[in-house]
Amino acid sequence: MITGGISAITNGNAALNSAKLKSERSDFDKLVNDIKNSAGEGMNLAGSQVSRDGRLNGDYTSGFAGTFTSKQDKTARPRGAAANQSNPNVKPKTIDRTSKLYEKSLEMESYVVKMMISQMRKTVMKADSTDNKYARQVYEDMLYDEYATMMTKNAGFGLADQMYLQLYQGE
Repeated sequence: MITGGISAITNGNAALNSAKLKSERSDFDKLVNDIKNSAGEGMNLAGSQVSRDGRLNGDYTSGFAGTFTSKQDKTARPRGAAANQSNPNVKPKTIDRTSKLYEKSLEMESYVVKMMISQMRKTVMKADSTDNKYARQVYEDMLYDEYATMMTKNAGFGLADQMYLQLYQGE
């Protein structure tokens, strides 16, 4: 006959785990209710509950927020492929590199660069080591994400500039 119930099997941790789960569930329900109640109003959530705008918790790449902050960045000339103007009669446009639209354009360019790098990585032959294969793959993915971000910031491909010029509704 088994005596002591579930506590005997879990060394007395069942009640503790149940209390923790109940507390976490209560905190989560309160957060959901706060979000529902403040829809349309300014939400007052702690930074530990919501990450930076457009970023995921656990996203450790440097990102593009605050990359361009100077006065000249508000009226910058396009670069890369976007700078190639085939018609001399068209007035050259400027780009506000400090805008949210340009930041999102950079993120899209970075994603395209990351896809290109990922395809290039597949062509590299690697020694087949089974030691920490998953950990190595996660680390390499993070490393190549950062490579894509740095290439986007510094290489001047111009894809973000082209997207910005296509999407910008000003003037």
